[in-house]
Amino acid sequence: MAERSTLARPYARAVFELAGDDATERQAWSRRLAAVAEVVQVPQLASLLTHPRISAEQLAGIVCEAAGDLGQTGENFVRLLASNRRLQYAPEVARVYEELRAEAEGIVDVEVLSATQLEDAQQERLAEALRKRLGREVRLQTRVDESLIGGAMIRAGDTTIDGSVKGKLARLSSALVH
Repeated sequence: MAERSTLARPYARAVFELAGDDATERQAWSRRLAAVAEVVQVPQLASLLTHPRISAEQLAGIVCEAAGDLGQTGENFVRLLASNRRLQYAPEVARVYEELRAEAEGIVDVEVLSATQLEDAQQERLAEALRKRLGREVRLQTRVDESLIGGAMIRAGDTTIDGSVKGKLARLSSALVH
């Protein structure tokens, strides 16, 4: 995964810089990159991406046609990825681009795993507390993971807060063993 991110990052940065501060252009690039990422993940096409007998221009043509209206700049980007044999990294390019965009726009994606479904009021209080703590707008994604037994686990970027019963039991067990 780290290698994929390393290879994708320069492309994502280039697109991000190309989009500039224009919110409309940033959104357009989000759509373009998502479309290309979706196309290259289609199993029938994924096997062609590394096929030595298919030229970069042929690959670019297939991806551009399948992705729909990418505009000239989007098609040029696909050709660049194809000529460098990096089309298979399009999903990672899209992911890194979205991270750069969110950071620039002061937004942080937060994943909350809880043992039970959080009520709307709980989600709102949690989002507000995280907004204050992180100093950024929060996009909250919640999922239920019954294996947590109770409590919740919160992930925001590189930060993880484990307030689950499962996590507490694991830490207690580790402390008792050592």
